[in-house]
Amino acid sequence: MNKSYAPFFSLLLSTGILLAGNGLNNTLISLRGDIEDFSGTIIGMIGAFYYAGFFLGTFHCPRIVKRAGHIRAFAAFASLASVAPLIHSLFPNEILWMILRAVTGYCFSGLFLIIESWLNEQASNETRARLFGTYLVINFISMTLGQLLLNIASPSGSTLFVLASILVSISLLPLTLTKSVQPPAITAIKVNLRSLWKMSPIGTMGCFVVGLIGGSFWSLTPVFLRDSGLSVQNLTFFMSAFILGGAVAQYPIGYLSDHTDRRWAIVFVTTCAAAAEIVLVLFSGKVSEYIFLLMAFGLGTFSLTLYSICVAQANDHTKEGDFVVVSGGLLLVFSIGAVIGPIINSTAMLFVDSYVIFVTAACFHGAFGMFVLVLIAKISPLLPEERSEFVAVALSRTGPEPIQFDPRTKDIE
Repeated sequence: MNKSYAPFFSLLLSTGILLAGNGLNNTLISLRGDIEDFSGTIIGMIGAFYYAGFFLGTFHCPRIVKRAGHIRAFAAFASLASVAPLIHSLFPNEILWMILRAVTGYCFSGLFLIIESWLNEQASNETRARLFGTYLVINFISMTLGQLLLNIASPSGSTLFVLASILVSISLLPLTLTKSVQPPAITAIKVNLRSLWKMSPIGTMGCFVVGLIGGSFWSLTPVFLRDSGLSVQNLTFFMSAFILGGAVAQYPIGYLSDHTDRRWAIVFVTTCAAAAEIVLVLFSGKVSEYIFLLMAFGLGTFSLTLYSICVAQANDHTKEGDFVVVSGGLLLVFSIGAVIGPIINSTAMLFVDSYVIFVTAACFHGAFGMFVLVLIAKISPLLPEERSEFVAVALSRTGPEPIQFDPRTKDIE
C-alpha cells in the first residue's frame, strides 16, 4: 500500500461502508414511505427533518467530539445511527419516522465532521490533494453501491433496513481498531452569513439553491419514479446513473470553470440542468428505459456539479487561510435550503403530481441563472490569476465542516 495512504486506510474503509449504508437507507425511507401510503407531503417532511437534524448537529456535534475524542464520538454517533433503520422497519409511523430522520441527520453531521477533520488534520500538503481525490471517488462509489443494494430484497420487508443497520455498524470496526493517532481537538468555526453574502452573493445563493433542489431530490424522487411506473430495479439504476453523471462531470466542468469566467460556467450549468429537468418531466414514461437512464446521467452531470462551482466562486473572493470558515458557512446555507426545499415541494404535491419536484427544480435553476446574469452585467470578472483552483465536492457527505478537508488548506503548526 502507498505509504501516504496507509495511515488513512482504516478511516477511508469506514467511510465507504458508512456511505453505502446511508445511501441505501436514504432511498429506502422514501420507497417504504410510499409503500406504507404516506402522502408525498409526509415523505417530504421526513426528508426535511433529516436536514434539520443535520443543521442542529453543525452547532452541537463539535462539542461532543471535543469532549469524547474522535474515535469514541464516532462510535457513539454510528451506534445511534445504526439503530434508527431498525426502528423504521418495526414501527412505520409518520411522526416517529420524522424524529428518527432528525436523529440520523444529527448523527451523520457528527460522523462526517470526524471523518473529514481527521483527514484534513493528518494529511500533508504533498498528500492532501491526492487524498481528497480518493475520498471523492469513495463517496460516489459508495453512494452508487447503496442504491444498487436496494435490489437485494423487497423494500416492503425489513431485510433492507437490517442491511443498512449492519453496514453502519460494521463501519465502526476499521476506525475503532486503527493504530493511527487521533487528531487534536476540534476548534469551533464561527460563521457570519452577512459577511459571506457580501463577499460572494453568487456562491452563497448558489449553495442555497443547491440545498433547495437537493433536499427535495433525495427525498421525493423515488416517489416520482414509482409514480412513473418504474420497478425498484430500474429506480436504483436511475439513481445510480444520476450519481455517476455527477462523478464523471466534476473535473470536466471544473476545468471549464477554471478556464473561463466562472460565472458563465454557472449560467451554462444551471441552464443545462433546467433543460434536463424539463425534458425529464415531458418524456417520463414515454421513452425506453435506456434513454431514461441517459436522461438521469445528464441531469446528474449538471445538477451535482453546481455546488462545487459555487464553492469555487466563493473561494475566488476568499482570503488565504479563510477557506475553512467560508466553506463551513456555505454548507450551513446549503443545509437551510435542504430543509426548506422538501417542505415547498411536499406542499406543492398536495395540488400537483409528484413531477412538481422537477418543475420547481427547473424554476430554481433558471432563476439562479438569471440572478448570475444580472451580476455579470454589473460586476467585472476577476482576472485569471485572481481565481482559486476548482475543487470537486461530493454532496453525498453531510457533515458540518466537510469542505474543511480541502487541498487549499495549509498545514497548521
